[in-house]
Amino acid sequence: MSFVALTRLRQGLAALRNDHLERRRPLLDGAQGAHVTINCQRVISFCSNDYLGLAADPALVAAGHAALDQCGVGAGAAHLIAGHHRFHHAFEAAFAHFVGKPAALLFSTGYMANLAVITALVSRHGELFADRLNHASLVDAAQLSGARFSRYRHNDLAQLESQLADSTAQDKLIVSDLVFSMDGDLAPVDALLDLAERYDAWLYLDDAHGFGVLNEGRGGLTEAARASDRVIYLATLGKAAGVSGAAVAAQPEVIEWLIQKARSYIYTTASPPHLAACLLESLRQIEAGTVRRERLSAHVAQLRQGLTGLKRGVLMPSNTPIQPLVIGANADAVRLSKDLLQRGLMVPAIRTPTVPVNTARLRITLSASHSADDVAQLLEALHALD
Repeated sequence: MSFVALTRLRQGLAALRNDHLERRRPLLDGAQGAHVTINCQRVISFCSNDYLGLAADPALVAAGHAALDQCGVGAGAAHLIAGHHRFHHAFEAAFAHFVGKPAALLFSTGYMANLAVITALVSRHGELFADRLNHASLVDAAQLSGARFSRYRHNDLAQLESQLADSTAQDKLIVSDLVFSMDGDLAPVDALLDLAERYDAWLYLDDAHGFGVLNEGRGGLTEAARASDRVIYLATLGKAAGVSGAAVAAQPEVIEWLIQKARSYIYTTASPPHLAACLLESLRQIEAGTVRRERLSAHVAQLRQGLTGLKRGVLMPSNTPIQPLVIGANADAVRLSKDLLQRGLMVPAIRTPTVPVNTARLRITLSASHSADDVAQLLEALHALD
């Protein structure tokens, strides 16, 4: 007797291949960097979020080695049992101080952090207001919270205000990416805060791609947002910070509430403590990383100027390391990505459902570890393939 459910999976996989939506895991050998070996091919990588080149930085590697001798490999328990190491504790204090918030909490991943904050702060008595281009983890957390879920058009403050004005919810939470991961543009932080204050709502900002890069590395929070009791800030630590995990910074009462109520924090083993030791070194490198950020900004300017006049694709407005070149059809974006790979340049094709239909794109990401010649090679290839 045939297994009907398995047959449906096979048909679904075939449909993904037909629509140029099948994804494969590239196999990386060696350390992350601007030049990497992927699937046994040496390439220049324009697809990493290692914006400051810290993922293989010798100082972070040395900090990890030293910590391993002190604390071993695994945490061994959840934070609330026996897994909360002094390295975790020290990083939380240092991170809070660095981003200008009173307290912080370390999570194993950004996905877990978003689940924690949203499900702990709103329930079926609340309402959540989310930008339509928010990261998938924010969408999933909103759906799991049980709260009413209202989405507003990308950065459309008028629609958001209308939704807030109509809401009768006991608890309100505005949620937004700070740097949007597929477009590279920024949320209007102060305008969102103004609405949160006028309609008595929390404001949760997911700064996965701004931390380490914007505002001397402290991320995309404005001074007003830094000072506000109602702003909760998340930074991902596996991108510009070069390591792993995420940290949430907020008022002490918010952090304590998460410790008591956030299921994705309570019911999981703590992250390996030596990673927190690496993160402490990463914070030091970010704080001292003016040269890295200046080099990164120069690469962004070089790329944008060099793509002037390109006929194929539309370069979206972005001053961040995320530089999306919108191609249109899935098949065209995939073909261009493959053509670049044949020239030793790895640039991923991003397709639906990650981006809207007919906006498939090359998501070019730049790093301080790139050289000007690396960027020049990408520009030369894109113009040759135009």
